[in-house]
Amino acid sequence: MKNRRFLLILALLLSIGFVLAACGSSDEGESSGDGGDSNESGGEAEASDDFSVAMVTDVGGVDDKSFNQSSWEGLQAFGDENGLEEGEGYDYAQSDSEGDYTTNLSRLVRQDFNLIYGIGYLLQPALEEVAEQNPDTNFGLVDSVAEGDNIVSITFKEHEGSFLAGVAAALKTETDKIGFVGGEDGDLIRKFESGYVAGAKSVNPDIEIDIQYAESFAAADKGKLIASNMYNNDIDVIYHASGATGNGVFAQAKDIKQNNPDEDVWVIGVDRDQHEEGKIDDQNVTLTSMVKRVDVAVNEVATLTMDGDFPGGEVMEYGLDDDAISIATTNEDAMTEEIVSEVEDWKEKIANGEVDVPSTDEELEEFESSL
Repeated sequence: MKNRRFLLILALLLSIGFVLAACGSSDEGESSGDGGDSNESGGEAEASDDFSVAMVTDVGGVDDKSFNQSSWEGLQAFGDENGLEEGEGYDYAQSDSEGDYTTNLSRLVRQDFNLIYGIGYLLQPALEEVAEQNPDTNFGLVDSVAEGDNIVSITFKEHEGSFLAGVAAALKTETDKIGFVGGEDGDLIRKFESGYVAGAKSVNPDIEIDIQYAESFAAADKGKLIASNMYNNDIDVIYHASGATGNGVFAQAKDIKQNNPDEDVWVIGVDRDQHEEGKIDDQNVTLTSMVKRVDVAVNEVATLTMDGDFPGGEVMEYGLDDDAISIATTNEDAMTEEIVSEVEDWKEKIANGEVDVPSTDEELEEFESSL
């Protein structure tokens, strides 16, 4: 009888223990964000374990040595920092034409990525459409401002960095003729153009500036042709803001340098330090680059989102003050101490408000009238 009573008590105690364990497990699941509000602090544990991020390229390709590539490098760094696997924790979808934007964005949504970037302002209509259809997915648009509570817009003060590129070009040219090659003509690339012209004319109001657009970010052959015509017309410095089209500008400058090593022709790169693209033998045609740290921006926003702090509906703008916009000084032979010093002086003038850099045609016209 005593043994039977002892066994009953033991069974009861074990049952109570299982019930308590089950309750404890349920509480822990709720505190880690399972079935709860993803914006609560408990969401971080789940996010760090299961978070995934992807991007859709513009037509220039992920290896355009410029804008898309910088974005992809930012995601790769984020993946490395957080132990994520390429293809699962982070990935990209290649766009070969504008018709691919919606398809690629939708495919990544179906693959359950938590954060999906559209790289470039051309993706704005497609991203807004897909984001509206998928309110539970977070999206990021680089280089334009989109509408939507589940979209963060990431922009840069490209006009300020381009102003410094214009200063460098005006100080380097020996012919007082410089060029600008844009990709597709639009408000964004006009920011690059306006800043560049303003910077160059701040140094030399009489400088000649040839401005041409290739109407594509993926036409290296057209970039090469435009550059050939410019260099043949005594232009010796060309700044490109044209994605993969700029590869043609570099190719033409290197062809000229290879045929005549004593001829000084220069290219100013864009988005990332394009020093490597200018190498030819023991020389380099890259004067400098207007570095735009898209990689830093996409990494930072991905980290915020993973930590449960997705800045939905906000516009995040990066500039000189954030060290997200800068001028490369890698080519020390070309970027002399005198040029670097003057560039720094102008940078300080921008920082303290002494110079208000124009970002549109109208602002540029007013700026030029004040010189």
